[in-house]
Amino acid sequence: MENAETDIFDIFDFPIQHFPDRSARWLLQDKENVRGLIEIVAAQIASHIDFNQLVQLNRSFVSDTLREQESDLVFRVPYHGGPETDELIIYILIEHQSTVDTTMGFRVLFYMTQLWDSQRREWESDNVPKSEWRLRPILPIVFYTGAQRWNTALSLTGIMDIPDALARFVPTFDTLFLSVKETASSTLTRTDHPFGWLLTVLQKEHSDKKAISDALQEAMRHLSEIDTEDSEQMRRTIGYLLLLILHRRPIEEHAGLITILNQHAHELEVDTMAEVMAGTLLEQGIEQGIEQGIEQGIEQGIEQGIEQGETRAKRDAILKLLHSRFGSVPDTFTTQINTIRSQEELDALFEEALNAKTLADIHILNGDT
Repeated sequence: MENAETDIFDIFDFPIQHFPDRSARWLLQDKENVRGLIEIVAAQIASHIDFNQLVQLNRSFVSDTLREQESDLVFRVPYHGGPETDELIIYILIEHQSTVDTTMGFRVLFYMTQLWDSQRREWESDNVPKSEWRLRPILPIVFYTGAQRWNTALSLTGIMDIPDALARFVPTFDTLFLSVKETASSTLTRTDHPFGWLLTVLQKEHSDKKAISDALQEAMRHLSEIDTEDSEQMRRTIGYLLLLILHRRPIEEHAGLITILNQHAHELEVDTMAEVMAGTLLEQGIEQGIEQGIEQGIEQGIEQGIEQGETRAKRDAILKLLHSRFGSVPDTFTTQINTIRSQEELDALFEEALNAKTLADIHILNGDT
């Protein structure tokens, strides 16, 4: 992909209120998850898209002064209309929302015109004759994961007071829309795509313990049965579910929910077990810390016990992951890890270890930060 991917460790090191947007972006950087989303909102269109050639763009089409308003994800991909239609290159524009935005119709149009204007600038730079200019169609999608009902229109008229006589002068276009919390689980999973099953768990992120446990059990059972060779997609799927548990559920539920992941993850035979096992180690460390704190009999002791247990567990998880992935680990690395006290640094180090191809790629341990 042309755009630098967001690594999973980016999702750990930010305020918890940013979890929905950061995690959704990370999840949809996998082309199979983009396929899963479009199969839900536009199955007939999905059948004509060559997702194997999906390319993520770098969103430089938005001017620097408006960069904070840029859209979430933009892709370029071939579209096959049929035997009588030449291959067409189209754009897919995905805007994730965790809150309702009454100006969404205008925002989508703004992104679309900016994207087309980037084409115009490219043609002018390359001296392409205007007679050969052809704007690429754009498939706009609003992916909404918030709990509040979305009652606002995805059109410009939704933020206009406009008489009928003037309505024909307002630009109109269709926008595909998925409200995860308001969509039936049967609709999300009708193609049995892993992304749909993941969304059934997201639906229950704020439900009671039994509801999310049941949803997670059901999702993992179906994921284990799906015949897929895409280990990267499964890695992201289980990684996302782990993040959802850690960010959205009470700490006392973490151990039980992570156990459900552990019970099924081995059946998928992908490189996610170390990550899930690390989560279990973390929970064990937290529980030990709580016990130590309670024995001290004072509130401060409890807090210190929790923190110490959590830190120790994160160190153990990193070392276990390094040994699992790379075999022998230098003693200097072990010593360095055991001296780290910062929770944020340990989170970042764990995710570097998870994504690194060699020990030399782990910047924190090699002094590259």
